[in-house]
Amino acid sequence: MAGMTHREGSERSPRKALAELHGSLDRRYRPEDVAELVLQALSERLTGRERNVIARAARHSSRGSAWFTSMSDDYARPVGGARQVAVAARLFDGPAEVDPDDPESLRAYAGAAGRSIGWTPDRSDFLADRLNREAREAAGMDLSKRQYNRRFRMLRRIAEKAGTLEIEQDKRRLLLIGATGFAADIPLDRFLKDPDAACFVAYYTARRKLRREFSLFGRDNPFDEIAQVLLRRCGDDTDWWMIAQARPTPDVLDRLTDEERGRLLGQWSAVMRHSGGLLGRRWRSTTDRATMVVRPGDDSSTWNALAGAYNAARAGWLACLASLDALELLDASCPGKAMRLMAADLAAWHRSTGGDVDPGTRVWAALPPPWEVLDGTAHSTRADVEAACRTAGLDPEKSGWTAPAPKRRVAVFRPTPELVHGVAVADPVWAALLRRAGVFSGRPVRPALAPDALHGLQAGVVTGDLPPALDAD
Repeated sequence: MAGMTHREGSERSPRKALAELHGSLDRRYRPEDVAELVLQALSERLTGRERNVIARAARHSSRGSAWFTSMSDDYARPVGGARQVAVAARLFDGPAEVDPDDPESLRAYAGAAGRSIGWTPDRSDFLADRLNREAREAAGMDLSKRQYNRRFRMLRRIAEKAGTLEIEQDKRRLLLIGATGFAADIPLDRFLKDPDAACFVAYYTARRKLRREFSLFGRDNPFDEIAQVLLRRCGDDTDWWMIAQARPTPDVLDRLTDEERGRLLGQWSAVMRHSGGLLGRRWRSTTDRATMVVRPGDDSSTWNALAGAYNAARAGWLACLASLDALELLDASCPGKAMRLMAADLAAWHRSTGGDVDPGTRVWAALPPPWEVLDGTAHSTRADVEAACRTAGLDPEKSGWTAPAPKRRVAVFRPTPELVHGVAVADPVWAALLRRAGVFSGRPVRPALAPDALHGLQAGVVTGDLPPALDAD
């Protein structure tokens, strides 16, 4: 839910804790809250050392404490067509048997209701496709022009809502894939059957879903000491296919059969092509591929979500190819990574500290766009990618351009920072105020809240790094 949240802490049975962990897979629980649920889900099955390590995170949980956060514990969910369906039900004098959150159900309802007024999805233009009075009378419609027009418009709106809802649901699904792989698609019954694998997947994906912090440094490895403890609990009888949905790394893929690795390869390939195609449709010719700095009019949130899904799919695809000993396929075609759009102030901060464009951006700029490679309109081989990497000063394998990225050092757990547009703030109350005021958003601060926000900034509530321009403000 948006705004300040505080989930009540109460002891759950292991099964109830597991069920809530499953519900967290397509939400954005803090790792601390997931760790608390893990302690309840595994209960007496943990050793003393395992319990102590997991408790390092759980002690910062919002459950049963005074702690709360101003950050949402969910990703934004598309709004369904319930309002439009309710109006249509009144207009057509009958209950609407429809799932307003299902685009196909909305289309089916509109088509069924439309038969009574001669409306069909392919003939919904308000100016060209409406029936005139003679045609309505010939069809036996006892409706005034006004009542007919109202019904026609409403069915068109439902059809348009179905299209919008489908797009937004797809964007949210890809956002989740970029953050968690296919973990959100794991069925509840399968999740409940293997508590050890389930707890690892829930905690590891919570770490992967941490928000990006405004910083010159890269992100922490999501595989931290707690994830390591949980993965080590998994043995030969573990559901490794379930773990591979969230962590398609060599050590996990080696536990799968060839058939399972091939199936996962297909899943990643499909997402790579789908997200790559969406990136191609959203690409703006005015964007500078050499810097990837956001410009006015860019929808950076959507672009970065799609790029995240594409890169996660590409990494999973490469890992599966490697596990199947099939990386030679890259000799014929090797689509590159997709770079995220960067905020102009962060790019300027990099330059002010003597930094330069990320080497990966130079590789991306030197290669054909990946969507053109995937649809066959451009050509890029492993040799092309290796040459671009060498020019940019990167090792093509160690940087993940032509092989699965190498293992990183296990991270040390640190509490989730309270962030306002990527800037760490010491107190969630101040964070909520700064967010409402529009501080760090790139837009003018709301005048009514400006004095309070300025007081907080002067009081030193910001604990994260700020570029000089924002620091001066």
